[in-house]
Amino acid sequence: MKVKSNFSFFKGKWDVLANLGETAERNIYQDPHTTIMKLRLFAETLTKFVLAAENIKEAYGTSQVDRIYTLRREGLIEPELVDIFETLRRKGNQAMHEALKFTTEEAKALLRLAFRLSIWFMEVYGEWDFQAPEYIEPKEQKKVDTEQLQQEYEEKLKKLEDELESIRAKASEENAEEKTKRKKRAATFMRRHELTESETRAIIDEKLRAACWEADTTLLNHYTHGTVPEKNRNMAIAEWKVGSGRADYALFIGLKLVGLIEAKAKKRTIPSALESQTKAYARQVRQIENEEILQTRNEYKVPFLYATNGRPFLRQLQEESGIWFWDSRKPLEHARPLEGWHSPDDLLMLLGQDDEDANQRLEEESISIFGLRPYQEKAVLAAEEALKAGQRRMLIAMATGTGKTRTAIALMYRLIKSKKCRRILFLVDRNSLGKQTEDALKDTKIEGYSFSDIYDVKSIGDISPEVATKVHIATVQGMVRRLFYSNEEKIPSVGQYDFIIVDEAHRGYTSDREMSEEELLFRDQNDYVSQYRRVLDYFDAACLGLTATPALHTTQIFGMPIFKYSYSEAVLDGYLVDHEPPYVFKTELSQAGITFEKDEEVEVYDAENGEIQLEKMEDTLHFEVEQFNKKVITESFNRAVLHKLADYIDPSGKEKTLIFAATDQHADLVVRLLKEAYAERGDEIEDDAIMKITGYIYKPLDAIKRFKNERLPNVVVTVDLLTTGVDVPAITNLVFLRRVQSRILYDQMLGRATRLCPEIGKSHFNIYDAVGIYDKLQPYTEMKPVVKQQNDSIGELYESLVNAQTEEEAEFYRGQLGAKIQRRKQRLSEEAKQKFEDSPNQQICLESFFWYVYLIRSASPYADLF
Repeated sequence: MKVKSNFSFFKGKWDVLANLGETAERNIYQDPHTTIMKLRLFAETLTKFVLAAENIKEAYGTSQVDRIYTLRREGLIEPELVDIFETLRRKGNQAMHEALKFTTEEAKALLRLAFRLSIWFMEVYGEWDFQAPEYIEPKEQKKVDTEQLQQEYEEKLKKLEDELESIRAKASEENAEEKTKRKKRAATFMRRHELTESETRAIIDEKLRAACWEADTTLLNHYTHGTVPEKNRNMAIAEWKVGSGRADYALFIGLKLVGLIEAKAKKRTIPSALESQTKAYARQVRQIENEEILQTRNEYKVPFLYATNGRPFLRQLQEESGIWFWDSRKPLEHARPLEGWHSPDDLLMLLGQDDEDANQRLEEESISIFGLRPYQEKAVLAAEEALKAGQRRMLIAMATGTGKTRTAIALMYRLIKSKKCRRILFLVDRNSLGKQTEDALKDTKIEGYSFSDIYDVKSIGDISPEVATKVHIATVQGMVRRLFYSNEEKIPSVGQYDFIIVDEAHRGYTSDREMSEEELLFRDQNDYVSQYRRVLDYFDAACLGLTATPALHTTQIFGMPIFKYSYSEAVLDGYLVDHEPPYVFKTELSQAGITFEKDEEVEVYDAENGEIQLEKMEDTLHFEVEQFNKKVITESFNRAVLHKLADYIDPSGKEKTLIFAATDQHADLVVRLLKEAYAERGDEIEDDAIMKITGYIYKPLDAIKRFKNERLPNVVVTVDLLTTGVDVPAITNLVFLRRVQSRILYDQMLGRATRLCPEIGKSHFNIYDAVGIYDKLQPYTEMKPVVKQQNDSIGELYESLVNAQTEEEAEFYRGQLGAKIQRRKQRLSEEAKQKFEDSPNQQICLESFFWYVYLIRSASPYADLF
C-alpha cells in the first residue's frame, strides 16, 4: 500500500513540487543526505513559482540567495520564513558540496520546515480557502524505489520554464487589489501558523552552526545522550543540567562553560526570559561533569547569557525578537538584542577584555602626541567618555574640511592601544573615500611611525580581516552584500568588530543622485538607510557616526551629537574660509526663458532659540527638482550661462573650479560649451584644463588625484562623484548648474571649497548660481556666510563693536570682526610675512595681529588695546 505524501496537495497544478517533496520523504531513513538535497531543490523551485506569480523576471544566473533577497526586499515573506528558506539553502549546499554525514533526525526537522513553506505557498499563491492538512511524519519503509519519481521529475523539469512563463503572463494582467490582498495574507501567515518548538530548535541549531558552534539538539544533548564538553571542541550542548532545571543550551569552548541560552516560545517576551530564567540558571551553576566553571567577580558563574524565541530581530518588535544578550561581568550595562550568535572566537576575545584596565590606560595616555587642533582633541575625548559610559550609538558633527578623518585616526589609535577595542570597522559609502582613508592611515605619523606600520589595516579590496587586523575599511554596499546578499556559507560573526566608525554618516540623499552600479542593490533612499542601519544593528559593536551635516535619519540612528564644531566656528578660528555672496545669472536665465517657481517651505524650529533645528529635520526638501533640471540641460541655457562664467574664471590660474551638472550627459555638454566660450573670447586654453569627472569615465580615482595634485585639470565638471568627502583645497569657485532637494548634499557641495589653501593665497571661495539654489536652500543650510556685511572695513566693524548697545549686538560684531581678520590673515603673502620678520617692530605687529583674533573670539576686555 502506497503511503500518502505530505506534499500530495500540490498535485495537479504544482506537480514538480509534489514530486520533490515526495522524493525527499521517501529517502529520509535510507538516505537523509539525498533528502536534504531534494529539500534544497524544493525550496528553490518554490521561490521560482513565487517570483513568477509576482511577475518578477529572473536575470540569467540568478541564485537562490538572490531570490530570497528579492522576496524579502519586496515584502513578500516574513522574517521567520526567510530563516526557513535560508536554513534549507545552507543545509542543502552542505549536502551537495561537502562530505558531511547527515542524520535522519536532521532530515526530519528540515522536512517539517519544507512542509511549513508549502502551507504558506498554498495559502498565499494556491487557494484562498486552502485548509492545511496535519503533518504526518513519514514511516520507515522496507523497500524504497525512487527511480520512477526521478524520471517524472526530469520530465517535469523540461516543462518548468514554459510553466513559469505562463504564470508570469497571467500575473501581468492581475489587478492591484488582488496583489494587495495577497500581500496582506502573506504578512499574517506566521500569526496563524506559529513555529513549533522542534522547528524553532532546528533553526536555532543551524544559526549556531553558522556561527561555528557544534549544535544538534537531538544528538548533542546532555539529558538524552549524556553529552559532555570535550577539549578542542566548541559545543552547544542541549538540556544542560543547572540546579533543579535544565538550560536549553550551554556553550562550551573546550571545557570552559562560557554561555547559557534559553529558547522560549514566540509568545514570550525575550528580555523577561533572560531576566527570570537565564540569570537564575547562571547563579545556580555547579560543576557536574568535567567542565570548567570560570571565576567571576559576582554571583554569576557564567559570563555570557542569552535568550531567544527564534524570531529574527525586528527593530519595531525588539522585546519579542532577536537574540538578547547580557555580559554578566558588566553589571552596569544592560541586555541588548543581537541579530545573530557570537562565535567562539568572539567570546574568547570578549573574555580577554578588561574594561576597567582599558579605561585607566585611556586616562594615562597623552593625547598631545597627535598634534590635533583643540576642537579635534575635544571630539576624541567626547567619544571616549561616551564609550566609558556604555553608550552604544554616538554622533560627532564637524564642519566639512575640519579634519574628521584625522580625528578618527587619533581615536582609533587610542582605543586600540588601550585595548578598549580590539578591531574597528571603518565604513564609507564609496570606494574613493575608502582609498582616501587608507592613504591617510599610511601618511599619518604617530611617534615616527604611520598608523599602518603600527597596526594591521585591511582595505576595501580585502573581504575579511585576519586575526591580527585592527582596522578594516569597507563600503556600506559591500558589507550589505556580504551579510545579506551573499552565497558565502561563512559570513562575518556579530562580534567580528567591536567598534564601528561611519564616515559621512549623513549618507542617504539618493533622490538627488545617479545610482552607481553598486547602489542598484537598493531600491531608494529608504531602502539604503534601512540596509545601512541593518549593518550597524547586525554587529555587536558600539557605533560612531561622523558627519558635517546631521539630519533626521542620522540622529534617529546615532542620537543627537555628543560633540559639534560648526562651519562658522571653524571660519572664526581660522581653519576654514568664508564665502562671498553668490553671483546669480538672472539675466542669462530670463534670456533662456527659465523662471523660478515658489515652493512650499518647511521648517523645524528649536522652541528655545527660534532657530531651525536641522538635526531634527528631514533631509529631502520637497522642491520641484526633476522638471527644473530637465530645463537646464538645454543648450541655449548652458551657452548663455557659460559665456558669462568665462568672464570670471581663469582655467590657466591657480584657483580651481568645480561645476555641478545635472546628469552625465549634461556634464559632457558643459565641457564642450565652456571650451567653446573661451575660444570665442580668443583665450588660448589647454584642452586638459577643462574635463568631466564622473563615475562613467575611465579610472575616475586617477582623475581625482590629478585634479588634487596637478596643475591640470583646473576646471572640473561633475555630477555626484566629487560632491562629498573629496579633499581638493585649491577649489575656490563652485558653479551650480543643477538643483538638488537634499540640504545635506547641498552642504556637502559647498564643503568642497571651504578648505584653506595658503599656497594660492585663498581667503574665501566664490559661488556662481545659475539655478537659484542658493536662495532656495539658504534657510536650511549650516554653511551660511559668516561675514554678513561684506563692504564694512575692520575699522568700521570695530567701531560697531565698541558702540554695541546689547550683549547680543556685541556678540554679532565680535564674530564679524573675527571673521574679517581671519580673511585678511589668509591673504598675507610669504613676501609680506618676510617683511614682518625683517623688522622686530613689525614682528610684534604680526604676533599682535594674530593674538587680536584670539582676544576678539574670547570677548577679552583687553582686545581694544590692539
